[in-house]
Amino acid sequence: MPKKGLGKGLGSLFSENDIEEVTSSDTGKIKEGDITNVKISLIEPNKKQPRRHFDKEKIEVLSQSIKEHGLIQPIIITPSDNGMYKIVAGERRWRAAKKANLKEIPAVIRSYNEEQVAEIALIENLQRENLNPIEEAIGYNLLMEEFNLTQELISQRVGKSRSAIANSLRLLSLEDDIKKLLIEGILTSGHARAILSLESTELRMALAKKIIEDNLNVRQAESLAKQLQKKKQPKKETEKTAFDIEIEHIQNNLSSAMGTKVKINHSPKKGKIEIEYYGNKDLERILEFFNI
Repeated sequence: MPKKGLGKGLGSLFSENDIEEVTSSDTGKIKEGDITNVKISLIEPNKKQPRRHFDKEKIEVLSQSIKEHGLIQPIIITPSDNGMYKIVAGERRWRAAKKANLKEIPAVIRSYNEEQVAEIALIENLQRENLNPIEEAIGYNLLMEEFNLTQELISQRVGKSRSAIANSLRLLSLEDDIKKLLIEGILTSGHARAILSLESTELRMALAKKIIEDNLNVRQAESLAKQLQKKKQPKKETEKTAFDIEIEHIQNNLSSAMGTKVKINHSPKKGKIEIEYYGNKDLERILEFFNI
């Protein structure tokens, strides 16, 4: 079936129809696209939605608003094989409505496959800026691993550059303690990119600690990361030759063309090229680049 409004804003998913009530006995009579009152007991959350953390205080505030004014904006749901409805967009509103002890809430019922459900859930959260950096990366990874989407396709559908998608996916390779700091908002994505430039867990943790203790901004974190790299691998500074500059130019061109980090280690007799990838689907994309 064709995609419905994906990547075009959530407003395109709604239609202004009269609101009707849905009970378990008449779910088969619902006209798709109508805004309908659906019993909360018939609705279940999407287990694959990218958002993992819900602020309890914000849920409480929304719940109080719903008690006073009702739920103004309907959620989006899709029929499940078990006779229930799965939330496509609006889990926070659903949680708040349950907390407000509502028995039913307005919903738009749409027919979506699993890929579309995952995609819309990610788009909704990105547009509302509700995802932390790790949740965003998990959302992209889900689309790649479970639905065979490439970084290029994800880029087109969510309206972000391929390099932004690649940088987001790199966050999943961070240590769990650093991921937790990103989830809690103590570190930003910019800080994380500076941390990722360091190879050892020891240095990464040291930089994360220093960023927090000294309240470093991203530029300061990047500068400190470079200093830590030099201390870890002290080398006598030598002037770059024309050949070194050419190797660096080739390395940068490869990185840009392949959409991932490429490193060339060259010596007069032999060398090696290191290509980073983030998950099985990203590896397949890189293999396709070489027609393998």
